[in-house]
Amino acid sequence: MHLPENSVQIEQWLQLIRAKGIGATLFKRLLDYFGDVEKIMGVSSAQLTKIEGIGDKTAERIVRSRHDFDAEKELALADKLGVWLIHLNDERYPPALKAIYDPPPVLYVKGTLMRADNLAMAIVGCRRCSHYGSEQANRFSHLLASAGFTIVSGLARGIDSAAHHGALAAKGRTIAVQGCGLANIFPPENKKLFEQIAESGAVLSELPLTYEPLSENFPSRNRIIAGLSMGVLVIEATHRSGALISAQAALENNREVMALPGRVDSPASSGCHRLIKQGARLIDSVEEIMDALGHIGHGLKNHAQTTAGQAEQNVEETLFDMSRLNLSPEETLILERLNSEPVHVEELIVQTQLSAGQIHAAVIHLQLKGLIKQLPGSLYVRRH
Repeated sequence: MHLPENSVQIEQWLQLIRAKGIGATLFKRLLDYFGDVEKIMGVSSAQLTKIEGIGDKTAERIVRSRHDFDAEKELALADKLGVWLIHLNDERYPPALKAIYDPPPVLYVKGTLMRADNLAMAIVGCRRCSHYGSEQANRFSHLLASAGFTIVSGLARGIDSAAHHGALAAKGRTIAVQGCGLANIFPPENKKLFEQIAESGAVLSELPLTYEPLSENFPSRNRIIAGLSMGVLVIEATHRSGALISAQAALENNREVMALPGRVDSPASSGCHRLIKQGARLIDSVEEIMDALGHIGHGLKNHAQTTAGQAEQNVEETLFDMSRLNLSPEETLILERLNSEPVHVEELIVQTQLSAGQIHAAVIHLQLKGLIKQLPGSLYVRRH
């Protein structure tokens, strides 16, 4: 498979982000101030101290170390592994992720990124999940992927793996974000799943290729999961689960937070119940998710207005795409016959000349895509 081209100037981006004292937030401040990575690589320590958060010592550390990282060696290994790299100023960079407070300056990608991935939903939860949790993660993921959503998760054991499997079973797209470099696969038993995801979506990381899966990497990984998505659904989580970090990141970046309730005596659901008490949307159906995302769309659009014009345009295009989610001929036929006035399912059968089975399947998919709503008594109306 032919790899996409790396972003221009990617060598300098890699060297700068690996300089001592620079993280994602400080990198963004530098870029906003100086405008170009090439310029940042040549400025003096005195010029660097003009940036908020950079004192004399930090400036000197950056200047001394900004050429230390062997970008040429890193890119050679990436090519060998079938990985390509993209930076923040590349138009292919995910616009929703670019809009967060501290977007990763560089993303390592194994697989493909598509414009359709702008319509993404994160499904996360604990590693030691129950059968109920695994089943629900798989089910919600399958339904959402069938409706055109890209499923985002973290490739971990338990809920994450079930979510990826559900999307793959629906022949949909899924993105995994690793808390280690892409030369490693964590957990190791997910090697086959890693490869399947790379074939029908992407595995991402912001870390150098050989970085190990250390515990301190995972909170940062979770902000990427939330940033790529319109909302985060927590299926099962203990009160100390890393999934709660994804939920917090979602809140901080104006994303919808949703949680699936579980048994009141189950420790695996204690984190979900706490989220619900704190205001997360209680989810018991895919239609609930669609209702939740109907509100967050405006929030994402407003949030994008504070970012670069291109990011704003991309987010607006994403929201526009929500009404054009690969409609089948049957779905199109039904949608054309619905408006704000309720129509009974029997009347739809008469008007469309479709069978009851075809109608039933199509209205389910239209509900999943957020385009119609079912009312009591087998009545349907079009959403506006």
